[in-house]
Amino acid sequence: MHGKPKWLLAAPLAALMAYPTPGAARQGGPTAWRNDLAPIAASDWNYARAAHLLERAGFSGTPDDIEALAAMTPGEAVARLVRFEDVDNSHLPPFDHSGIHDPGLEPFPPSRPATTDLARETGEALGVQVKPAGNRRMQPVVNKFFYWLRASLLETNRVAYWWADRMVASESPLQEKMALFWHGHFAVNEGKVRDYRKLLRELELFHELGTGNFRDLMVAIAQDPAMLSFLDAGVNVRGAPNENFAREIMELFTMGVGNYSEQDIREAARAFTGWNFVDMTFVINEDQHDDGEKTFLGRTGRFDGVDVIDIIMEQPVTAEFIAGKIYRYFVREDLDSALRTELGNVLRDAGYEIAPLLETIFMSRDFYSAASVGTQIKSPVQLAVSTYRELGLRVAPGVPDFNSATGALGQLLFRPPTVAGWAYGRSWVTPGLLLERGNFARDLLFPDINFVPPDRINGNPEIRSVADRIRQGLDIASATQPSSLGEGGIMAESNMLADRDEDFNTRYGSFRGWQMAIERVKPIPRHTAPLDLSAMVLEQDLANTTEVVDYFIHRFLNVAPGDEARRMLIEFLDEELGTSDIAVAESYMEDALRLVLHLIMSQPEYQLA
Repeated sequence: MHGKPKWLLAAPLAALMAYPTPGAARQGGPTAWRNDLAPIAASDWNYARAAHLLERAGFSGTPDDIEALAAMTPGEAVARLVRFEDVDNSHLPPFDHSGIHDPGLEPFPPSRPATTDLARETGEALGVQVKPAGNRRMQPVVNKFFYWLRASLLETNRVAYWWADRMVASESPLQEKMALFWHGHFAVNEGKVRDYRKLLRELELFHELGTGNFRDLMVAIAQDPAMLSFLDAGVNVRGAPNENFAREIMELFTMGVGNYSEQDIREAARAFTGWNFVDMTFVINEDQHDDGEKTFLGRTGRFDGVDVIDIIMEQPVTAEFIAGKIYRYFVREDLDSALRTELGNVLRDAGYEIAPLLETIFMSRDFYSAASVGTQIKSPVQLAVSTYRELGLRVAPGVPDFNSATGALGQLLFRPPTVAGWAYGRSWVTPGLLLERGNFARDLLFPDINFVPPDRINGNPEIRSVADRIRQGLDIASATQPSSLGEGGIMAESNMLADRDEDFNTRYGSFRGWQMAIERVKPIPRHTAPLDLSAMVLEQDLANTTEVVDYFIHRFLNVAPGDEARRMLIEFLDEELGTSDIAVAESYMEDALRLVLHLIMSQPEYQLA
C-alpha cells in the first residue's frame, strides 16, 4: 500500500490547533449571528446547515439523511431530532446478556483478601463452599472472585459495542448524543463499579431521561447503584458522613466550584447518609441516616438527599452551570457570560426541562454562526460513529475493534479518566493522537488481516506465562511461580510443598478466572465494514477524478480543505488510477478510492465537526 504523500505528512498539528478561526468553516453564518439566540429564518436554511445540525445534534449521516432534514423548515428539522418520543426504533435490540451473573456473587467483596477472609469466617463466599479437605481448599472461591472481575469487564465491553451499534443505527441520534454527554457528566468507571449491570442500568437512565427533566435525572442518578458504588455511598453513615457524594453533586453535577461552602458540603453529606444499594436496588438504611436538623445553602430543616437536590435546583447558578455545559458540548467552548445567563434563564423558565433548551440552541443563529460551524474537534466516539454513519453503515464493525480504537484515541466508554469525565476540545489532539486517528481510518478501510479479538486474548504477561506453563505440562505450583524465576526456573521443593498446603494460589485464580470468563461471555461479532466505494461513485454518476474528490470532500468534510490540498488529492487519485476517466477505471478503482478517502480522513479538517 502506498504511504501518505509528503504534502499530507507535512500537515502540521498547528493547522488543527488553529481552529476555531473566523471564516475557517464552510457555510458559517454572518459574524453578527454570534451569541444571537434568535431563531434562524427559513430563508437561511440549506443543506450545509442541515448537515451541521445533524453532525452536532447527532453523529452526521449520509447525504440522503441530510437532504431529508434540509427539505424541512428549521423548526421541523430541530423538532425531528429533539422530540424523538414517537420515532420508531424497533429495529434496535435490547442488550443480549451473556448470563454471567448469579445471586451468590452479591454482595461482591471489595477485594480478594476480603473474599478469602469471609470464606475463612463463614466457610463460604460468592456462593461457593470452602472444600472440607484437600489441596487449596479456598481455590474455588478465589477463582470465582477473579471470574467476576474478568467477566464483568468483558461484558462491559459488549455493552459498549451494543451502545456503539445504537449510535450508528438509531433513528433518534440525539438520544444517543445526550446519553454520551451525561455519561461524561455523571462519570463512573468500570474499574471501581465492577458490575456491568449497574453501568448498563445507568446508560438506560440516560436514554430514558436524557432530554427530560434535569431535576428528575439528578435524583435518579443520586439513587443509582452505579453512582452510589462509585462515590462510596456505603461508608456514608450517621455520625461519620463521607463527603465524596455531596461534594461531587455540587462541584461537578449541578453548581460548579465556588458556589457553596465546606459547611454546605458537610451538611449535605449528612442528608445523604444511609443512601445505599442492595445488588441493583436503591435502599435507605434508616438506622444509618442522620435525620437531624441541617443548614444548607441558607435553608434549615431536617433535610434528606432529595431535599438537598431540590434546594440546589433553586439556585440560579445551577441552571446556568448545566445550560452552559450543554452549550459547550453542542456548540463551542468559548461561552460569553451574558449568553450563559440567558441560556440559564431558558432552562430555569422551562422548569429544568432539557428539550426546550436544546431547541433554543439548535434553532439559534449563534449555533449556525461562523464561530460555531466546523470549529469543534470531534471526540473519539464521535469520530468513529460519524465515520460509520457517513459511510452508510448500520452497525459498528468488529474490525477494527471499536473499544480499542476509541480507547487509543482517549475515550473508552465506561472508563472515563476521572470523576470529572473527559476534558474534550483540544485535549483530543496531539501529534500522536492525530496519527492514531489516521490509523483508525486506515484500519477501517483496509482491515488488519492479522487482527486478534482483544476480548479473546489476555495481555497480562503473568497470566499468559501461567497458561503457557500449564500447556507445557507443569503442575499448578510450578506453573504459577513468579516469572522472575524464568520460564525454566526450578522452584525449591519446600516452596512446592508449601503450595500444596496453602489455602489458595492467587496467580492460578487469576488465570482460571479468565478461563471461566471467556467460556461464558459471548464474543463480540467480528465482521469488517461492508464498504463499496466504487458503487458509491457509480451511483452518483461521477465521470472523472475531480468529481470524485469533490464528492468525497462534500460527503465527508465539514470544513473544506485548501485549494492546494484539493488539487493534490485529485493528482494522487489520477496517479493511482492511471487515468482521470472513471469509466476506464471502473473495474479496478476500489483500492485507489479507499486510499484517497484514507488521505481525506487523515486531514486536520476531518477532525472538525
